[in-house]
Amino acid sequence: MEGNATLNKTLGRENELWLLLRQASNLIYKAIESELRQLGSATYAQATVLWIVKAIGEQATPAEISRWLIREPHAISMLLNQMEKKGLVRKTKDLERKNMVRVTLTDKGEEALRQAQMLEIISKVMSCFSHEEQDSLREYLLTLRSKALEELGIKHEMALP
Repeated sequence: MEGNATLNKTLGRENELWLLLRQASNLIYKAIESELRQLGSATYAQATVLWIVKAIGEQATPAEISRWLIREPHAISMLLNQMEKKGLVRKTKDLERKNMVRVTLTDKGEEALRQAQMLEIISKVMSCFSHEEQDSLREYLLTLRSKALEELGIKHEMALP
């Protein structure tokens, strides 16, 4: 515990909390990647895009996916190209708006999403919290996200699927 007190004094309370949040996030990410690698169907980034495309439905476009994931459009575009080559998604021109591309899941993408939704690691990690604590954590994370959006001047609503 002495090390934690030193860390808090060195970083300050807010920076210590930020560091702990990043460490927890990175460790959970690595655990998810490890489990997904064993399945061999999709990476964590690809599985997240599959989940978002499924949630958005027929209105899924690269721009909308970028907004949901708060990622740069070019990064999502590159990821979608990789996923299309892998057979996970299909990109098609919108019939009404020729300059717009729609993104849909292929059968292979649906299967990869199904596998990703069955990951055990997320339940294992979250099981350290009671349902009430999970609800509180959700509210805290939504508050942090809202404040960060406000600080960045991002006005659009960020729904959860």
